[in-house]
Amino acid sequence: MSEPTDIDNDEEEFAETTLIAAIENQIENDNPPAAQATFNKLTLVGYEREDILQMMAHVLAIEIDALLEEDRAFNTEWYETALRALPELPPEKQ
Repeated sequence: MSEPTDIDNDEEEFAETTLIAAIENQIENDNPPAAQATFNKLTLVGYEREDILQMMAHVLAIEIDALLEEDRAFNTEWYETALRALPELPPEKQ
């Protein structure tokens, strides 16, 4: 019975790693600008790099889930607004 849990954990770890890599690319490329601005703001107020990346990845995951669920394009405006609101996490989209 432990195999499905192992698979689920592997999938979650892969998803988290992929989302964090996407966030790191956004920061490196300053695209969207809110990514670098958010990272800088949270660093200045004392958050650790790993925690910042996880919060930002969480926001990205919410938007990706919503666009897949609703079959629509990526909502950059919502995404940037949600990033800038960190460390307050957005509510899960319905």
